[in-house]
Amino acid sequence: MHKLLTDQVGEKMLLLGNEAIARGAIEAGVAFTSTYPGTPSSEISLSFFQISQESDLYFEYSVNEKVAMEMAAAAANCGLRSMVVMKHVGVNVAADVLMTLAYVGVKGGMVVLTADDPSMFSSQNEQDNRYYGKLSGLPVIEPSSVEEAKEMVPYAFEISETLKEPVIMRTTTRINHSNASVSLGPIRPRITIGDFQKDPFNLVPVPAVSRKLHAKLLANIEKAAGLSEHSPYNFISGNGPWGIICNGVSYNYVDDAVADLGIRNNARILRIGFSHPMPADRIASFLKGCEKVLVVEEGEPFMEEAVRSIAQENGVTIPIKGKAKDLFSRLYELDPGQVRKGIASFFSIPYTPPELPDLSDIPEIPQRPPNLCAGCSHRATYYAVKKAAEGMETIYPTDIGCYTLGVLPPLSMADFLLCMGSSVDTSGGFSKVTNKKVISFIGDSTFFHSGIPGLVNAVFNNHNFTLVILDNGITAMTGHQPHPGVDMTLLNLQGYGRVSIEDVVKGIGVKQVIKIKPYKVKKSIEAIKEALHFKGVSVVISEEMCVLYAKSLKLAKGKPFRVSDKCANHRACLSIACPAFYVWKDRVNIDPDLCTGCSVCAQICPENAILPLKDKKSG
Repeated sequence: MHKLLTDQVGEKMLLLGNEAIARGAIEAGVAFTSTYPGTPSSEISLSFFQISQESDLYFEYSVNEKVAMEMAAAAANCGLRSMVVMKHVGVNVAADVLMTLAYVGVKGGMVVLTADDPSMFSSQNEQDNRYYGKLSGLPVIEPSSVEEAKEMVPYAFEISETLKEPVIMRTTTRINHSNASVSLGPIRPRITIGDFQKDPFNLVPVPAVSRKLHAKLLANIEKAAGLSEHSPYNFISGNGPWGIICNGVSYNYVDDAVADLGIRNNARILRIGFSHPMPADRIASFLKGCEKVLVVEEGEPFMEEAVRSIAQENGVTIPIKGKAKDLFSRLYELDPGQVRKGIASFFSIPYTPPELPDLSDIPEIPQRPPNLCAGCSHRATYYAVKKAAEGMETIYPTDIGCYTLGVLPPLSMADFLLCMGSSVDTSGGFSKVTNKKVISFIGDSTFFHSGIPGLVNAVFNNHNFTLVILDNGITAMTGHQPHPGVDMTLLNLQGYGRVSIEDVVKGIGVKQVIKIKPYKVKKSIEAIKEALHFKGVSVVISEEMCVLYAKSLKLAKGKPFRVSDKCANHRACLSIACPAFYVWKDRVNIDPDLCTGCSVCAQICPENAILPLKDKKSG
């Protein structure tokens, strides 16, 4: 039995934040779950996927976040409790749904989990999704700990069913990827079959209906404000003239800093867990008891702006600060030291930061930039494209996935990136306004997610570029989740269909479609040359299973290679940046424990000096 299905009330369990969120949903009786995977949210989806294999919970890896949200919205409008999970930028993809779903509402509870990523550990931006609550008019809740993350999920479902609206639950990386002991609660029985009641003049938002629904939404915001005023997750601790308002992980940093600075008797903390609508009356009352107030929050000044507005409306003229050059930045994560220093500075508390240890005698730690895995087929594809395009002026739009790491030298195969699917669309733009050869890259999962419409557009408008689809048979970067092109029988899972990328591309109307096996370097180069010289839209499908995925399925068969005495030290092999290579005493070597035997380096060595290793000991 999956550990998150344990029905032992009060039992303590060490859980990752994402596991705690999944457990909270199970305790809430969630029946329908959907997602498009994205760090830092992916483990929530993995938990649901595993649980669905041994229970009546429905779960799916949807083709993108918009589809996932629409699936969950349909289930919620049949009375089921549903949850849709995504990372912060995924909400951008689903925003079209979210804005109108706020008007239409739900019958059963629906929670929209957005995992924000301050400091951009695995993201292209660090947008603050609290603003989606303000934009859509939906409630937003934010936990400050792993335990609270579990507790807030049932609470979110209750709010949703009270208001008949989805509820946004916003987490950040430090909550998603922290571990803590969590007390298990009772599991509410799941209701897995619902019923849809036709009500088109409330559920089909043509303009006449939408006008009425918008009025209903505004009334709901007023109800939500009342819930926020009395929410147990908006609370005050301490007593004194100095006020601190905080949320999320910043609450932990504030609480520690107040203790470390010895100002427990001077400071009052207002922790905001129900952050939209803000509890205006509670904040006004809090402000009236303070001489000055500091707002501590990661990201944008979301709470700070609201607090200033509430102060103005209530005639409170005390100093209120938060985001400022001498306090807290809108950039990146906060940390305990920053918060301690900011509090001391704002309240004029004598404070000397701990002296940093002298590290001058310690050698600098070598930089380890992110890199494609040893044996990654993307590296072979990049090499083949670069060779096929020799002599051409090129532009390389790229996309979101492992292959984005092609931006780094010596590969240097990424010139422009915006978001999921942008490689295809921007290729069309570049091809229309430059005379350069445009060669774009997109992964298999990303192609299904948002690459198809751009390719349809390119065929219709007769763009001139080559799209390379890197088909490694799985959604690799976020942890090997399936997509519509995956052979699910390899995972011993039945009942799934499978969509052929080649059939989709040809069905769209692309006339020049070529498949390559990138480990066959010479053949790949010749095939790509053919695609590059085609006038119009051409597609190259580079098909080779992710090396880590192949290992997990016990399908990897390659044997390690070695550098023989024939090596003339030309170092052409290093141009592919494989981490299995290293230089020792000015000679190139291969680490047999990292080498996967893809043989790409052997094929590009001008002396044929790279040979199979008969056994690791002989290397």
